[in-house]
Amino acid sequence: MKKAKTLVVLVAVVGLAAACATQKQELNARQDGAVQTALERGRFDLNCPSATATVLSRDYIQPAIQGPWVGGLQRVEYTVGVAGCNQRTTYVVMCQLGTST
Repeated sequence: MKKAKTLVVLVAVVGLAAACATQKQELNARQDGAVQTALERGRFDLNCPSATATVLSRDYIQPAIQGPWVGGLQRVEYTVGVAGCNQRTTYVVMCQLGTST
C-alpha cells in the first residue's frame, strides 16, 4: 500500500513540474509580442517615438471553471511599463492561448 501511495505522489509531482514548464514556455513564447503591442500603444499615447518598454510582471491565468465537460479560457497576462519623453504609463496585455492574438 505504501508503494502505491508513493507512486501517486511521484506522478503528481512530475505532473506539476511539467505543467509549470509548459506555463513558463507559454509566457516566454508570447512575451515579445505582448511587449511590442504595449510599446506601439505607448509610443502613440505618449506621442513619443523613442519610448521603451519593460515587463513589470507576467502571469499564467487558469480558467475560472474547469471540469471534464467544461473548459475555460487559458490566458497569459503581461504588465508592461512604457517610458519616454519624460512620461510613463502602464499597460496590461492579455493573450488567449490557442489563438494568434
